[in-house]
Order: sequence, then structure tokens, then C-alpha cells
Amino acid sequence: MLILRCPAQLQLLEETLRKSLPTTLPVLGTVMTVARGNPASHEVLVDSWPNFGIVLTRLRPEDHRDPRDYYINQLSVFYQDKGALQALLEGTEAVTQERAFQILGMQDGLDEAVQEVASARGMKVE
Repeated sequence: MLILRCPAQLQLLEETLRKSLPTTLPVLGTVMTVARGNPASHEVLVDSWPNFGIVLTRLRPEDHRDPRDYYINQLSVFYQDKGALQALLEGTEAVTQERAFQILGMQDGLDEAVQEVASARGMKVE
């Protein structure tokens, strides 16, 4: 996963996400915040740039206080391909198994994809 820090990249991503409202709402607010100074210490990650399949926003890992606190370890996603979501959950360091987390998104199929990956790993999802 690539962390976007460049203002021009964040601006382009913001414009792209606005075209897919309302499904991009969970990530768009954070992208806008990061592009405008990032007072909340969030980061924006994409699987590739500029043709991304998934956008993930989260609190910077160094700012996580408690690995059991899934409110602080909140992730927001927007994906263009369900396979990109499954790849994110299955095999990247962006989502670690050592931390409890909650994942927010507004797309159809999000719950099913999370359940599939969790059951394949023998994990509990609430």
C-alpha cells in the first residue's frame, strides 16, 4: 500500500472520489482533512497510483494507543473491486491481525467480504 502525502495527489484523489458520492463518504472526509493540514494524524493509503483499486484511511499507526480499542483503530474504505478489498484484508500490513479494528464503508458486499476473510482465518467478526 502506498501512503499519499503529496497535496497534488490528495487533490486528485478528492476530485475522483467526489464523482462516486455517496459511496465514497467514509473516506472522502479524511482525504479532505489530510489534504488541508491533517490535524487529526490520519493517513490515506491506496493500493496503486494513479489507477487505484482501493482507498484506505486510518489513524497513523504510531498514534494507536491501545491495540484492543477498535474505536481508535477505525479504518474507512472505498474500493472499486471486491478483489482489492479481499487482498487488503488477507495479505497487507495495512490491516494487522494484532489489533482490534472496525472497518467502515458504504458499498454493497463489504460485510460479506469481511466475513469470508475472517472465517477463512478462523477469526471472530462482530
